[in-house]
Order: sequence, then C-alpha cells, then structure tokens
Amino acid sequence: MKSKELRKKFINFFKSKDHTLVSSSPIVISDDPTLLFVNAGMNQFKDIFLGNSNTSNTRVVNTQKCLRVSGKHNDLEEVGYDTYHHTMFEMLGNWSFGDYFKKEAIDFGWEFLTKELKIPEERLYVSFFKGDANDKLAEDSETYNIWNQIIPSTKIIPGSKKDNFWEMGQIGPCGPCTEIHVDLRSDRERSKVPATSLINKDHPQVIEIWNIVFIEFNRKKDNSLEPLPKKHVDTGMGFERLCMVLQNTQSTYDTDIFKDLIAKVANISGVEYGHQEKTDIAIRVIVDHIRAIVFAIADGQLPSNNGAGYVVRRILRRAVRYGYTYLNLNAPFLYQLVDLLGYQFATIFPEIDNQQSIIQNVIKEEEKTFFKTLGKGLDLISKSIKSLKDGVKIMDGSRVFELYDTYGFPPDLTALILKEKGLSYSHKEFDQSMREQKNRSRSASEIILGDWILVNNIPIEGFIGYDQHIVKDVRLVKYRKIQIKGKDRFHLVFDKTPFYPEGGGQIGDSGYIEISLGQALKPSVISILDTKKENNMIIHIVEHMIWKSDKKSPYDKHLVIKIDINKRQLIRRNHSATHLLHYTLRTILGNHVEQRGSYVHYNYLRFDFTHYEKIQDVQLKAIEEAINKSIVDSIMLEEFRKISIKEAKAMGALALFGEKYENYVRVVRFGDSIELCGGTHVNNTSEIGLLKIISESSIASGIRRVEAVTSQAAIKFLNKQSSTLDELKQILKSSDNIISSVNKLIHQNKELNELVSDVKKQNSDHLTHELEKNVIDLNGCKVLIQELDVDVSIMKNICFSIISKYENAFLTLATKTAEKVIVNIAISKPLVKNKQLNAAEVINQVSRHIDGRGGGQSFFAVTSGSNSAGLSTLFSDVKKLIKSL
Repeated sequence: MKSKELRKKFINFFKSKDHTLVSSSPIVISDDPTLLFVNAGMNQFKDIFLGNSNTSNTRVVNTQKCLRVSGKHNDLEEVGYDTYHHTMFEMLGNWSFGDYFKKEAIDFGWEFLTKELKIPEERLYVSFFKGDANDKLAEDSETYNIWNQIIPSTKIIPGSKKDNFWEMGQIGPCGPCTEIHVDLRSDRERSKVPATSLINKDHPQVIEIWNIVFIEFNRKKDNSLEPLPKKHVDTGMGFERLCMVLQNTQSTYDTDIFKDLIAKVANISGVEYGHQEKTDIAIRVIVDHIRAIVFAIADGQLPSNNGAGYVVRRILRRAVRYGYTYLNLNAPFLYQLVDLLGYQFATIFPEIDNQQSIIQNVIKEEEKTFFKTLGKGLDLISKSIKSLKDGVKIMDGSRVFELYDTYGFPPDLTALILKEKGLSYSHKEFDQSMREQKNRSRSASEIILGDWILVNNIPIEGFIGYDQHIVKDVRLVKYRKIQIKGKDRFHLVFDKTPFYPEGGGQIGDSGYIEISLGQALKPSVISILDTKKENNMIIHIVEHMIWKSDKKSPYDKHLVIKIDINKRQLIRRNHSATHLLHYTLRTILGNHVEQRGSYVHYNYLRFDFTHYEKIQDVQLKAIEEAINKSIVDSIMLEEFRKISIKEAKAMGALALFGEKYENYVRVVRFGDSIELCGGTHVNNTSEIGLLKIISESSIASGIRRVEAVTSQAAIKFLNKQSSTLDELKQILKSSDNIISSVNKLIHQNKELNELVSDVKKQNSDHLTHELEKNVIDLNGCKVLIQELDVDVSIMKNICFSIISKYENAFLTLATKTAEKVIVNIAISKPLVKNKQLNAAEVINQVSRHIDGRGGGQSFFAVTSGSNSAGLSTLFSDVKKLIKSL
C-alpha cells in the first residue's frame, strides 16, 4: 500500500467514527516555553487537556508534523545508524476530549489494524502499565481486561513506567498507555524466540507501531501527579513505521517515503545505496535530516545561532558533515532535494511546494557558509596536530571544544581526522569545557517554572482590549512563581484583561495593577512588566506580588488593571505601519514578496520578507512616499472580527506561512491592505503621523529586512539628521552646496593621503636601509630582532622588504603605542619549507610574555599585548628558538 493511500485510509476510517479532521499545527512552537518544536501529535491540544480551552469537537483525527532532536524525546544521534529512527516524522493520531476512553480507543485501534489494514492478528502484541510505587499508581487492570477480551493473555505484556506511562516533558499532561507492537520476523525466526521477550528491546523487526495514551494526570513541578478535570485519549502512530509494515520492507528508509530521496542523493554523490555500511548511514542521515530542515524552514524557522534556529542549523550541519566525510560531497547539495519534498507533500503539506525557491536559497546559503567553516576547521586542526610535541598522541580536549564552539567544527569529525593520523583527543577535557559552557548558558537564560496555584475556579474570558484599556473588578484566577536569569518573577492569569500578549510579531503590553486597600488608603500599584501567551492563557508578568495580611494568599478581587496607554498607542501605530509596508512592498516589488517575520515595538518596527536582491534607493524612496501618502490620506480601519477563514480568504486577506489559524479569524483592512491579524491597530492611518525607513539589509539568502520608525520616533530621527547636516555646514563653512563641499574635501584628502604615503615610503626605505646593517648571522639564518619607533604599517613594510633580500631570514620587529606593544615575525619562505617553521605558531608560543594573542600565516604573523615589559623576554625566546634550529 502506497503511503498516500495509507494516510487517506487512516483519516477516512476515523471520519467514519465521527472524528473531525484537523490540520497539523506548525512544527515550530511559539507559545509554549517548555518546547521548541512539536514532538507529538498532542502538543496542539495541550491547553484542552489542561482545561485552559474548550473545543466543540470532542473527537478529532489528524496527521501531525513532529520533530524530535532534544529533551526527553531525543532521537538525533540514533538517526542513520539504525533503520527506523527519524528526526522529522508524521504522527497519525485520533483524539477524544472528554468523550470516549479506554474501551473505545482500544477497539478503534484493533479494528483499524486488523480489519482495515488486514495485519495478521498473530503478529500483533500489546503492552499495558503495570503500575509504579514511586508515583503511587496501581496496575492498569482496566486496560488489561479490555485486551484480554480480544487477545490471549500470553500476548499482553506488563510494562514499566519507562515504556507504558507517557509524559510529554518534565511537567504537563500525562497518563498510562497501552502500546501495540508488530512482529515482522520470518516464521522461522518467530519459532526460535518468542516476540514477548523482544518487546521494547530495540529489536529492528519487533517494533511498536501505535501508542494509545489515557491522559488523566498533570505532572507538577514537585514531581507529584494531580488528576485532570476530564479524561482524554491521545493516540500516536508513526506513519513511517506503519508504511514499513504495510509495504513489507525491512526499514522505513526502504518505503516509498524515502526511495526517491535516496535515489537522488545516490545520483548527486555517485555512491550507490546498499553496498557499504558507512555510506548507507550517511545517505540515511541526509534523507532524514533534509525533511526536518525543510519542514522547519517552511513553518517560518530560519537557521540561526540560538533557540529553535540553532537546532535547525545543527541538523543541517550534521547532514552536510556526513555528505562531506563519507560521500565526498564538497559543495552544497542538500538544497537539490527540496523539489522532491515539495512534490511528495503537495496535497497534505502544501507549504513546502508554495515556498520551494525560498527554502532552497536558505539551505544553499547555509551550506556554503558551513563548507567554508569545514575548510577553516581543517586548517586549524592541521596546525594543532603540528603543534603537538613528539610522542604526544592525545590532543587537548579544550582545543577540540574551541574548534566546535568558536568555528562550529564538529568534534566527531575532528576525532575522525585524528584517528586517521593515529591520534585522539581527551574526551574528559572536552566534556569539562562543554559543561562549563552549558553552565554559563544556563545561568544566563534558564527559566524555572513553578506550579500553577489556583485562586478562583472561574471561567476565563480572556482578551477584551480592542475596545478598552482599563478593566475594573478583575479577579485573579491563578498564579505561579518563576525564575528567569536568576531573578524571581510571578505569572498572573486574570478572568479578563485588556493586555495584548506578545504574538504575531507584536510585543506584549505593559502596565499596572491597582489593588484597593480600603477607602482611607491609597491603592497599591504593581507594575506589569510584560504580557505573554501560553497554552491559550494570557500571562501577566510582575516582579512581585502584594500579599494579604496572612502573607500567604494574594489579593484576588476588586482589582483594576490598566495598560500603559502611551506605549500601546506607539505599538498600534507601528503595527498598522507594518501592514502598510507589507502591502506597499508587494505593490512596488511584486507579489513574490511574502512576510517571513516581523517585530513591532513601541520604538520601531522590523519587517522580514522574501526578495532576491537589494532594494535600490529609488525603490526605497518610492515605498516610503507611498506609505506616507496612505498616512496623509487618512484611511479608516475596517475590522472584521470572528469571520470564517473561508470568508477572509475570499476578501483577499493575506495569511502568514507557518501560522495556524482558527476556524474564525480577525481581518484588519486599511484600503487595499487586507491581512489576517489579531494585533492592535490605529483607527485611522493619520494617527501614524509619519514613517521613515532607517535601514534595508539581507538576513539570509532571498530574505530582506526593512526597519522603520513612525510618529515621534520618525520626527526624532529626522531632527537628528537635520542637526547633523547643520553641524556639517558649520564645519565646512558652506550653507548652500554642502555636497560640492564634501566632494572637494574628499578630493583634497585623497591628495594628502597620496603625499603622506610617498613620505612614509621614503622614510621606510631609508629606515630599511639602516636596519639592514643590524642583520646578524645566527645558526645559518639572517636574523634581525629589534624594537622600532615607527607606525605599525611601516613596520610591516620593512619586514617584507628585508625578508625578500635573503634566502634564510628570520625577523622579529616590535613597536609600542600608548596602550599596547605590537610584534611582527617574518620568516623567508625557503626557511619555512626547509626547517618546517611557522610564524603563526611561533607568535602563539611567545605572545604570553606580553599578555597577548596573535595569528597569521606560516611566513608572517602578528601579535599585540598590553605587557610591554615582557618584550625583552619575548626577544630572548625567539633567539633561543633560532639557535635550536
């Protein structure tokens, strides 16, 4: 059965059981601080499980894009070495939100596998939760009894908490689960060893295909469990593994999901798949990783140096490294696989096909950058190997970590290179350096979340801030204490709020809470620092709580909350200006312009979009003028709240790729600018006042960024420019034609520089001639070691001039400034070759005497340091080195 047919059969089966099909959420998570990527089908339903959101659909089916590379479900290092682990995978799932529970879920699963797919019952086995003393959980006898009515007890295996109690993370929804396993071995193998002894033992042919989770608990920060308000069913079946079973292959990589990708990699590399273990592993790594990379970029996550972007970059570099090391691929190749994925997923995940050229460009540029890193890393490793003393076979692990941390050079590739030369590195030292770096990062960025404490068990109305900025008689629903970057903060959730949470590029509101302490007393005020959204809850972040007299419970009634109206007004102006910018870019540059990200602050706005070349100055002026015309034209806001997504698209509303929208959305319209948007906006474009573009740049291949300011910030920017212009006029003593004056000044400066250069050359030639008299013979070398009182550039010229006149010259020259001492070492090329010398390595050895660091090439290197008193010792060490040659 082909993969497309199998996916369709699964969805249609559950539709026939009154399940509603919902689309996959983006693979990148934006509103959950505990996750970077969706790692299970249940992620998008987490707020339903926690009781933070309601749904009209109590039975749901979908296929969810998932990515597992970090945290509890970390499969990255397994990928490629076995034949069934993946980073990106599809999770088929059916769900019950307070509807059916264990019996129906088990019956549905068994019916689909045995009746619809006709998998032989004798090849299926199940496991159930045997209980856990630490969590005070008894055996799941209900699940056992349900299964025992379907299959013999000999095929029902008790499982530990590790295998049969499912948890999404360290905290959150969880519960016991029952797994369905399939035995794919030959009849002969099955007769030798019973499948029951191979369940959950990582046997490649006795594998789990379906996990049915009964979500009934919430894991708290203190590791305790609390019952959820309602019981739910969460099932997950790996699509790739199911295809392997139905297509009767020995590996997920042998299914039609991967066959075309493998063939393409084999064609690009000229290496056939299935002939050698190392190259097979490399090809599997590549075809797996390209899926993770493409889906992440398609959902809006560009490679970067932090957070989710760093994970994408790490996956991409791992794929490139395997291609480089084992398939001899020395130029970008991953981007050539994108078109196959676009075609393969065109009907189920069209975002890849729709953005194919952008995804290809981003990947290709990342590959180019990393290939440069690989080349530089190889040079650095070569130098490090040469610096090892005779007989030393183990390289310092901290040096390997430096290559990894500073240059992005993978330690396992370093190990491979060292191994080829009969060397290794200290893993202990490497691990120590890694721990130190992680501790530094953790202390700087770690967020420690406490448990939510319920104060008032009342309905949450949520955001009501489109029409009001002050809300009275607010009640506190729940709160929790958190720690971020070592500082204590509190998260507060109210029954209603005018505070807009960070989202859609717009920063969260800030403001105040007023707490009435009685008629005779002035209200106490708490500052709300920021507002976020998490699992459908609007969270207000405060520095401290105001407790009641008992010092234990917070004030929770008769609260007044106010947004900072001045900041909100600036944010509204910048957000509406961003919409006008988006529309104008599409009008002037073309409809290929698509939003790839934005940031709306009260001080400025930033907009990232697809475009393949630098925007010319004349185009930027036209864009700016068009936007300011829309501002002057006083276009009224047209707002459409809670209209269907179908109606919104019929209006021509632009949607952002990577965003998942509800069935009912909000549309914001300013004339011909029409977008799906939940953010806050001005009522009339005239409120924006003025827009000024302050920069345009590239942030990735095919991705441009425009930054702009509006209203007061735009006026301040223009005033500063005007002041600078006035100051220039005064300096140049020119009030009329300042451009002509500047051009005249540039011409005069050029002439003066040429004159200075001539004088310097004459002085340099004279000094060189004098210094040649000081050259001595030492151990067969022409040696000059001397401190000079000259400019650094002149000293460098002297080095090259003298070194060119001798076959075996070794020069060490130094000069001092007010802050530091600079040293040049120059070695003639024949001496470098014959004596295997390296100026850069010599510089690194002697720099410590002046508290400096340096570098360069084999024939010329430079260092600078703050300790000029150590210069004589440095000179002495160089002499010793020359004598030892």
